[in-house]
Amino acid sequence: MPLGGRTLIERVLGWLAAEQIGQVVLNLHHLPESICGVVGDGAHLGLSVKYSWESPVLGSAGGPRHALPLLDTDEFLIVNGDTLCPASLDPILSAHRAAGADVTMAVVSNPDPAHYNGIVAAKDGRVTGFIPRGHTADSWHFVGIQVVKASVFASLPDNVPMETVSGIYRELVQRGDGRVFVWPVDAPFFDIGTPRDYVTAARALVPADEHTSPGAEVSSQARVTGTVVWPGSVVGAGAVLTGCVVAGAQVPPGFQASDAMLVPADVVRAGDRATVRDGIAMFPISDQGIPG
Repeated sequence: MPLGGRTLIERVLGWLAAEQIGQVVLNLHHLPESICGVVGDGAHLGLSVKYSWESPVLGSAGGPRHALPLLDTDEFLIVNGDTLCPASLDPILSAHRAAGADVTMAVVSNPDPAHYNGIVAAKDGRVTGFIPRGHTADSWHFVGIQVVKASVFASLPDNVPMETVSGIYRELVQRGDGRVFVWPVDAPFFDIGTPRDYVTAARALVPADEHTSPGAEVSSQARVTGTVVWPGSVVGAGAVLTGCVVAGAQVPPGFQASDAMLVPADVVRAGDRATVRDGIAMFPISDQGIPG
C-alpha cells in the first residue's frame, strides 16, 4: 500500500526502528509476497524481520499466540499494520512495567464515538469495560499499539482464531483477574482501514506533488486532484480525477472520475457493485469502504 515514495509497512517499520525496536515478526496471510517483497529480512530498514504464516487468519489474539515460538521474550509489542500512530514508546513501556500490567494499550480520546467502539478506564488507567460505537459516554480509542506479556497468549490453543479487544481482553476485565490498562498518547493517528481513510491519510502525510508513486505515469496534461496513483498505473492526457485511488489501472485519455477506486476491469467478480467503463472498474469510495 503506497503512501508517496514509501509503502505503509515501511512507514510502520521505519517508526519502530527509530524507536530502537530491533526485532520484528510480521503476520502474513493474503498475498504474502506483497509484503515480503518490500520488507525482505528487514536489514535495509535497520531491523531483523521474521514471518509468521497464518492459514486461516487467526485474529488479533490467535496471531500473536501462533507467533510465540518466534518471540524469545516474556514481553513484547503488538502493532497494527493498517494504522499509523508514531508515538514515543518509552512512556508506554515504562507505564506498563510500573503498573505490573499484563496488557497496556495506547489510546487517544475517542475521535468519533459514532464510528468507533470505546474503552472505559479508571483514573489509574485500569480498563473497566468496553462500549459499542454509537455511545455518548467519554471513552478512549485504541490506536493499534500495545505492550503485552507473553503469558496472556501462552495458554490459548494454537491455530484457533481469537480476538483481543473483542475477546480475551473483555474476559480478563470481566473476571477481574487480568491487569489490562490504557495509556494516552499524544501523536497523530491515522486509521487506514477503509479506502476513504487511506485517501485522507495520503493527503495528510504526503505533499500533493508526491501522490504519484514511483513507477506510475501521469500525463502532464491530466488534471489529478487529491488522488493517489499506485506503481504500474498510467493516467492519460486530459483525464480528470478527483479524490481517487488508481490501483494498477491504465486510465485512458479524457477519462473522468471522482471519489472512486480505479482498477482494471478484469478484477471485477460477479456481484461486485462496480461501474465499468473504458476497461476501468470504478468502485465508489465511502466511509464504509468499497462495497462488493
